[in-house]
Amino acid sequence: MTTVPLPVAAPEELGFSSVRLARLGQVIASEIERRRVPGAVALIARRGRIGYFESFGQRDVAARAPMAKDTIFRIYSMTKPITSVAAMMLWEEGRFLLNDPIAKYLPDLSNLQVAVERGAELELVPLERPITIQDLLRHTSGLTYEFRGSGPVHEMYMSSKVYSRTQSSADQVATLGRLPLLHQPGTRWEYGRSTDVVGRLVEALSGQRLSAFFERHILRPLGMVDTAFHVPERHHSRLAEAFANDPDTGAAVQLLEVRSAPNFESGGGGLVSTASDYARFLQMLLNGGTLDGRRLLSRKTIELMTADHLGPITGASDLLLPGHGFGLGFAVRLHAGIAHVPGSIGQYFWGGLAGTTFWVDPVEQMFALMLIQAPGQRDYYRTLFRDLVYSSLDD
Repeated sequence: MTTVPLPVAAPEELGFSSVRLARLGQVIASEIERRRVPGAVALIARRGRIGYFESFGQRDVAARAPMAKDTIFRIYSMTKPITSVAAMMLWEEGRFLLNDPIAKYLPDLSNLQVAVERGAELELVPLERPITIQDLLRHTSGLTYEFRGSGPVHEMYMSSKVYSRTQSSADQVATLGRLPLLHQPGTRWEYGRSTDVVGRLVEALSGQRLSAFFERHILRPLGMVDTAFHVPERHHSRLAEAFANDPDTGAAVQLLEVRSAPNFESGGGGLVSTASDYARFLQMLLNGGTLDGRRLLSRKTIELMTADHLGPITGASDLLLPGHGFGLGFAVRLHAGIAHVPGSIGQYFWGGLAGTTFWVDPVEQMFALMLIQAPGQRDYYRTLFRDLVYSSLDD
């Protein structure tokens, strides 16, 4: 039986149209019927109460297992906001300054260089300034992901197996310390391994594995009972799976193996979670850092994290929508228009590689999340879901 994470209200009490929310469900169901995605769980809350919480389709098509509200999903980069909150909890304790060089705490990153392509030659040049912790949280460190391109730096990441699940977080940072950066720190927004390094920072400052810090300081206080770096054996039957093959390309789909505990606890993308668990986390953010009498962060810290930290810095336009900036762990909406999706100025959000997505809209006092496991279709369904949720508002 699924535990309801927050109080429930009729949609109209929260300013939603039941008819329009039913249309949202019909659209999701029709996409599943067309075999575009195996299944989905959607949850919408406003003013501290849930107005919509439904499951659709199948948790595991091969097993013919129906989707349930308590299904466990690989949330990939929806791990990043949790890691960012963990870091900012330590910041609130005075353990570091945001403009501190990361090498002050992780010496393996003391001798970084930047790769500059000059024709067919690759030149390594010194850093113009160190990577700061703020750079890591806002993705301006110069670190990248190995799958974000095919240039020399990406190839070095691949050949160094910087993604390996058998390494430790310390091992990964040591590897990154031997690889060049893609850009000078503070000059480009480049999505990459930055939040993995933040996870290692949390470990170094706290003296705990990342999973232990999460459990003690975030997951247990918020009642997030199914969020972890792996799914225990007793809950394997609750794990969502993707189609074996992508419905568009026919390519095999391979998701993270999460049935056993990994050695590498990726602060950038290693967690599994449920809609109920993540809803608790999002309500804490929307409340300004507190939930059910437990304060994780100050209201001003949440304001800092969800403000734009990029200013004129640009980059990676395929991920950072027009009219948006980036804070400390979240994309942030800066304009009512420009972007092709609805929202409010000050809205913040992110998603995961397999298709999970969330946003928090402080103006509307609401948040919404949708969990799917469909990597190739993620961009389409993130947009579709947001369109349909906002069109369901009556007041």
